[in-house]
Amino acid sequence: MIQETKDPPARPNRKRLVVVLLLLALAAFVARPTFHLIRTTLSDGNEIRPIPDGYVDDASRMNATAVREVWRVPTDTEAPEKQIAKLLRRARNDNLKISIAGARHSMGGHTIYPDGIVLDTLHLNQLSLDEDKNLLTAGSGALWQDIIPFLDKRGLSVAIMQSNNSFTVGGSISVNCHGWQYGRAPIASSVVSFRLMKADGSVLRCSRTENAELFSLVLGGYGLFGVILDVELKVVPNVKYRLEQHLISAVEALSTFDAEVRDRPDLEMVYARMNVTPTTFLDEVIINAFFVEKGEIPALKEPGITKLKRSIFRGSADSAYGKRLRWQAETKIQPFLTGEHFSRNQLLNEGVEVFQNRSEKSTDILHEYFVPRRRLAGFVEDLRDVIPRHKGDLLNVTIRSVDQDRDTFLSYATEPMIALVMLFVQDRTDSGEAQMATMTRELIESALRHEGRYYLPYRLHATEEQFHRAYPQAHEFFTKKREHDPDELFQNRFYQRYGKATAQASASRE
Repeated sequence: MIQETKDPPARPNRKRLVVVLLLLALAAFVARPTFHLIRTTLSDGNEIRPIPDGYVDDASRMNATAVREVWRVPTDTEAPEKQIAKLLRRARNDNLKISIAGARHSMGGHTIYPDGIVLDTLHLNQLSLDEDKNLLTAGSGALWQDIIPFLDKRGLSVAIMQSNNSFTVGGSISVNCHGWQYGRAPIASSVVSFRLMKADGSVLRCSRTENAELFSLVLGGYGLFGVILDVELKVVPNVKYRLEQHLISAVEALSTFDAEVRDRPDLEMVYARMNVTPTTFLDEVIINAFFVEKGEIPALKEPGITKLKRSIFRGSADSAYGKRLRWQAETKIQPFLTGEHFSRNQLLNEGVEVFQNRSEKSTDILHEYFVPRRRLAGFVEDLRDVIPRHKGDLLNVTIRSVDQDRDTFLSYATEPMIALVMLFVQDRTDSGEAQMATMTRELIESALRHEGRYYLPYRLHATEEQFHRAYPQAHEFFTKKREHDPDELFQNRFYQRYGKATAQASASRE
């Protein structure tokens, strides 16, 4: 009798099962971020509409204003200064006001006056270099994106500027910008001199020894004293940097900076970012420190992986998951993609266009606050309360240090300050504007309570009382404006908001 034997049931291949499970886990891990980034990219069309003829606006896209004329400095003449003087004379004769514009990245109408003439300076863009003195002479309309490669070819770099290259020299010194160059005062400290055309058409050279009062008033003076024609700036060598990062809790940030970063002699640039994910709001910080390193300086090139960086950044708008994904990308992935060695010029060579909000329905609004280090923790604690309570959609917080400003009249850094630069998404509606204004005033109030100030190039939401508490020297600043420009030829919406009220108050007391 023959018995039939059956083979034992086949055992699953455990190794194959493990591989399948790992692949499924990996697919699940990458599926959500991939879907999120694809959806962001597909919805990221350019919906920004052209400004109608007869109107101008600025980077806020909240200040569309009818103007009489946009007058561009001519390029087909060897005497643009004579043409500017002629324009000023015509404006005085016709009783028109002039506002001065460059790249228009301020957000409060600082380059706009209703029914006025906008003087567009972008064609004042000549560049020259005194290599013996390391001095750059730049027309006020010259863009940093043109200056950086000009200097790079000569082994030099900008001493102080913002973190992006999309602005003009004249605009940067008119708002007295600061950067993330460590241990440095704002840009005014790198200005040797400038030439200024006053309302009567006369041209003065202004420096710390010539026309010193105007030097201090025009730097950070928001275009209220005249037309800056060109600027002499100190420049520095272009060098190779090595990036070092520290990911820590917010409560450990200052102590870690002091212990690991602050006193190292080769430290030249540093900034920190805070985690804006709602569940861990402002609880974590990443410090990015750049140290000078010997070796061949990397060649200047166009910024890389811009499409990916844009998708990750724009995907954080109105999305808790997007904010978490961006934080993970910045702290865990970006260092592997970008490397750890950079030239100084490469770090400065990125435009705001990479991250620009192109939606018709919303816009990005900058805030910036300056507080002494001793008050930083209390101010951040207020941010954790105020921003969520007002449902502020915060995309970014960058932290920088700013040394004392000894050059400008309307100074925001009367002592060493910690700067917190914040970027919010705001609906372009009346309710969105009202919500932003209410939150802004509360944030300003917190900064003032913590012995700080707010930065003036952004939306004009501060009350007059808050403005004068933040800048008690403003009464005298506006008085001097009218001394140097008695007909108030140079005006803008910033002056309308705060300067005219000061003039009326002064007149009522007389």
